[in-house]
Amino acid sequence: MFRSFSSRNFRLFFVGQSISQTGNWLTMVSQTLFVLGRTDDNGIAVGVLTACQFLPVLLLGAWAGLVADRSDKRRLLLVVQSAAMVKSLVLAAAVFAGGPPLWVVYVVALAGGVTTAFDTPCRRAFIAEMVPAESVPNAASLNSALMTGSRVVGPALAGVLVTTVGFGWTFLLDGLSYVAVLGGLLAMRTADLHPADRAATERGGVRAGFRHARAVPELWVPLVMLTIMGVFAFNFAVVVPLLAKTTFGGSDQLFTALFSMLSLGSFAGALWSARRTTSSVQGVVRGSVFFGVGMAAVGAAPTVWVAFPAVVVAGFASMVIMTAATALIQTRAAPDYRGRVLALQAIVFLGSTPIGGPLVGAVCDLFGARAGFAVGAAACLVAAFWGHRRVRRIPAPAAFAG
Repeated sequence: MFRSFSSRNFRLFFVGQSISQTGNWLTMVSQTLFVLGRTDDNGIAVGVLTACQFLPVLLLGAWAGLVADRSDKRRLLLVVQSAAMVKSLVLAAAVFAGGPPLWVVYVVALAGGVTTAFDTPCRRAFIAEMVPAESVPNAASLNSALMTGSRVVGPALAGVLVTTVGFGWTFLLDGLSYVAVLGGLLAMRTADLHPADRAATERGGVRAGFRHARAVPELWVPLVMLTIMGVFAFNFAVVVPLLAKTTFGGSDQLFTALFSMLSLGSFAGALWSARRTTSSVQGVVRGSVFFGVGMAAVGAAPTVWVAFPAVVVAGFASMVIMTAATALIQTRAAPDYRGRVLALQAIVFLGSTPIGGPLVGAVCDLFGARAGFAVGAAACLVAAFWGHRRVRRIPAPAAFAG
């Protein structure tokens, strides 16, 4: 399960990202709580915040993937992570100077979305350069475990900090957490890296990446499925706080507790995926069905105590889907196209949120938070049905050796 830790560079990356990503969730959750407090729990307002956080991924993601394919990924990450640090420190300063208007939070969230657009494909592609080829799937799963593990600690810590020391200190701690990831990147041994060939500098590079993904069924089918689920199902930042506060009448602490349980399930799903040595499109299809059942269970939960185990199941299934799809991309995409295909994954998953977030938020405002989960469950089952029909046309299952 932990074989990638034999690489010193990956260990440095893992530790730095663990601290930084936990800090990132402090800001993500605190921004949501701030907007809910300013707007009397308005679902559309939270959807707009989510759109600001991820709209740059939709608009810039394809170009960011091309930049990653043409760049020294370690150096690019140093620049992007430094910019993300400044963004969090600016937000902290705005809060300490006096409660900022809502538009300031939206603008800072938009700036954070720009750093996310460049960070996501570069960071994921860089994973394949830190470990030997046979360890790439394991490293990708451990990275997923890292990202979801930070969601277990970050939201719970955010709830405690917001109620005890306030929003300003929460944002400040996020800014300081970037010191860990920057230090890890600087301490790496560049001679031990396995850099991929850089993409040629030519016109049409973004279109070439799309054509590459379209030509490989093991890439294209999961990407389309993730598009469907990204728009309607992966809107936890919208539906979970509304379920906690409007359906169950809970507080900020209940929201962060539910989000932490969701993340705990995701963390377990990532660790379970790290033990696997094969991945296939069929696995993504099965995970989508499982995810749909989990989302339906959360939406139908009669009490919060039933919702807690249901969100664990939903989180587990969501991460099984993501790790399987990411592993397929890491191993099936040509090395000089990997950044662009990973950027496409970020676009359909994160970049679809500006569309899905406000839509699902409006559904929740009109029909209640349970309806938001029902829409997500239906989307998962539709994606699974489409994927099942397409997967029968793929000559052989996609697999990788581990």
